[in-house]
Amino acid sequence: MKKFLFVALIAGSLAANLRADIQDPPGNDYGPTRKLGRGISNFLFASTELPDTVCKVSKTEGNNAAGGYGVVKGLARSTARHATGLYEIFTFMSPTWHDSYRPVLPSDIPWIHGGYSESSPELGNESKFPYCRSY
Repeated sequence: MKKFLFVALIAGSLAANLRADIQDPPGNDYGPTRKLGRGISNFLFASTELPDTVCKVSKTEGNNAAGGYGVVKGLARSTARHATGLYEIFTFMSPTWHDSYRPVLPSDIPWIHGGYSESSPELGNESKFPYCRSY
């Protein structure tokens, strides 16, 4: 009888461990507050897409392309960010995109020249990397 109880206890503890779920799933980073913040950021700062896109096109294709194609592409990207930001502000409480709170705009990771970062681009010399020494 003791042997049976010991085996049952071991089997029960193994079953409890096997039933465990991921404690911090990957989708946990995205929630309604992040969606609202992303929507406000995209709506307010979408206009930074225009100079950023013009600069990127100027670096890769030259000044003539930046003056025509860069401006048109920048306006299109800015408009897409404005619309998406407004959409995310109004729907931040519900998981609308593939039943999650992930960004609606396609990511820039697989689409190097065509995707969008999660937030609007930063202009100027501001950097999030600590290149200066700390005092």
